[in-house]
Amino acid sequence: MSIRATAVIATTFILLGSCTGLEKDGSDDIADVNAARLIAANSEPGSWMSHGRTYDEQRFSPLHEIDSDNVAKLGLAWSYDLETQRGVEATSIVVDGVLYATSAWSIVYALDARTGAPLWRYDPGIAREKGKDACCDAVNRGVAVWKGQVFLGALDGRLIALDAKTGAVNWSIATLDPALPYTITGAPRVVKDKVLIGNGGAEYGVRGYISAYNVSDGSLAWRFYTVPTDPSLPFENDAMEMAAETWNGRWWELGGGGGTVWDSMAYDPELDLLYFGVGNGTPWNQELRSPGGGDNLFLSSIVAVKPDTGEYVWHYQTTPGETWDYTATQHIILADMAIDGKIRKVLMQAPKNGFFYVLDRTDGELISAQNYVDITWATHVDMNTGRPVEEPAARYREEPYLVFPSYLGGHNWHPMSFNPSTGLVYIPVLDFPASYGQPENFRYIPGSGNTGTNGIVGSLPDSQADRNAMRALMQGRLLAWDPVEQKEAWHVEHRGPWNGGTLTTAGNLVFQGTADGKFVAFSADTGETLWRFPTQTGVVAAPVTYEIDGEQYVSVNVGWGGAFALVFGEFVQADSLPNVSRVLTFKLGAQGALPPVEWQSKVVFNPPPLNADEDTLRKGYATYQDRCMACHGLNAVSGLLIPDLRGSARLWSDDDWHSVVMAGSLRTNGMPDMSPYINNAESEAVRAYVIQQAHRAADLRDAGEY
Repeated sequence: MSIRATAVIATTFILLGSCTGLEKDGSDDIADVNAARLIAANSEPGSWMSHGRTYDEQRFSPLHEIDSDNVAKLGLAWSYDLETQRGVEATSIVVDGVLYATSAWSIVYALDARTGAPLWRYDPGIAREKGKDACCDAVNRGVAVWKGQVFLGALDGRLIALDAKTGAVNWSIATLDPALPYTITGAPRVVKDKVLIGNGGAEYGVRGYISAYNVSDGSLAWRFYTVPTDPSLPFENDAMEMAAETWNGRWWELGGGGGTVWDSMAYDPELDLLYFGVGNGTPWNQELRSPGGGDNLFLSSIVAVKPDTGEYVWHYQTTPGETWDYTATQHIILADMAIDGKIRKVLMQAPKNGFFYVLDRTDGELISAQNYVDITWATHVDMNTGRPVEEPAARYREEPYLVFPSYLGGHNWHPMSFNPSTGLVYIPVLDFPASYGQPENFRYIPGSGNTGTNGIVGSLPDSQADRNAMRALMQGRLLAWDPVEQKEAWHVEHRGPWNGGTLTTAGNLVFQGTADGKFVAFSADTGETLWRFPTQTGVVAAPVTYEIDGEQYVSVNVGWGGAFALVFGEFVQADSLPNVSRVLTFKLGAQGALPPVEWQSKVVFNPPPLNADEDTLRKGYATYQDRCMACHGLNAVSGLLIPDLRGSARLWSDDDWHSVVMAGSLRTNGMPDMSPYINNAESEAVRAYVIQQAHRAADLRDAGEY
């Protein structure tokens, strides 16, 4: 289908504040998306106007010029470098001939969708020290467009409206208290002239909410909190009063309870209901957060509200009293499908806890729930109560417990997709466990990681043989799931976990990028691999497809990153590819090639002598796992995105080490001053522990085992 607003790329750059803009001649209706146009998105299948293409977030495209018969002729049409070495998770928006993408640190790019030529770039100027509040990399999952504006949720909590033609700032507002460790990594959505945005930060101690802002000026329309505050204070609404009955203890003193709305949303225009997913608690461990139990609403829940007012309508809780970081912020898909001879309006989700849920989206009734990965924390979901039947020991009250799936879930943020032609949902599956245990000494520290679990219990084993066995358990696959029959249709095993989101099309195709640097097309009905392209870097983002002048394009943002890459990347894939962040766009018959990439993956281990005693090393081990692991990797095994501490020359000098760790000398590079979270003795103990791990790695390398 032809683009509504054709334009010629100008040839001169102009400076607009912090933006470099390239004007488009001709029509003023660039990014002129509105409710009518988005509801009728299937009438212009060549566009990708919203995060999931349509309000129902199916990520299915009716385009079929590229199909299972000719996809082998797909080639690189153009690429564009995104100038970052951190994770790239954005779904691009493509409308009126322009592709809008984001990279790490919330930088926005507008590119000509035919050629990749830059139109403008907007950098919100995120202070790199803000990265300390981002549990899972300084990522951004994309923008929303509406009536000539581009809306960005920035990492530091600003919601920013940009002029779609120039990138100039129309308005900018703070959606959160900048003194608190909130972040925004999710993509906004726009419903009924309101921009919807949530936030992250539950590990660090915040109270979650979702907000709606008026598109015209950024004024707040409504806010829905996801957990109650101190019950001695007035409740914001009846929903919070109801939720408070499900909590115990003094959760509001431990950072506010958590429950951040950091990703998924969907909207049904006919029912006029907005659906969003809610995350984990603060701390994860319910024994500390809500002693005595309770469901702890609305943690790990899908919530339906009225988009005009934020009025509560219904909820379904996937993991009552969650204690494993089992968020329900994973992708939500809406569809109408025949179940038991009746057309049902359904909502589908495969959250972290390992069950695939089909709900009636009119009222939240549970239709079905089956596990899509092996799980050990529960046996099944009771269809009479809608609640999981738990294994009692899984709550690790008395003894540590090995839980499938891990805190990264059976499915994380990576979008899944639904193909109405095959009736299948295509899920990027993670399949590996984590060990949970009660902490030796829990102390709530505002602004620091507060999982309330035992970091040593959850760490890597000391033995290399045991580490190799653990690595073998860490699997990832593309799973085609039948949501009516609630069973697998087919799957493709990948080299490891943390592979990209999926796109499916009317050409009987599923596209997905992989952690080991490939972009692949599969047959949607059988899973046969039909085409692949080497991307030179891991891929975690989801692709999109669009059409200009009768030609279909497929585009994906590439760049290895995110939580798994930080925590596990080097451990699972010692020869992982570098982060080479780009937009890659393909079409039939194109023959483009990427420039070669120089990459040296090995860290040079040259540690100073190890003189610390066992007590110091034990303290350093525990402190590292609690305060450093999320950025620098389990057991000081680097996740590849941040310098490997085991190879740091600063290990040789007390002064150099403490200037970074306790005085923040590298805060402008993203390494915060840790003095609010650890003391000098703990800092020195961490240094000793890292030196120990560097010696371990050096010995293994000398023996040819690393």
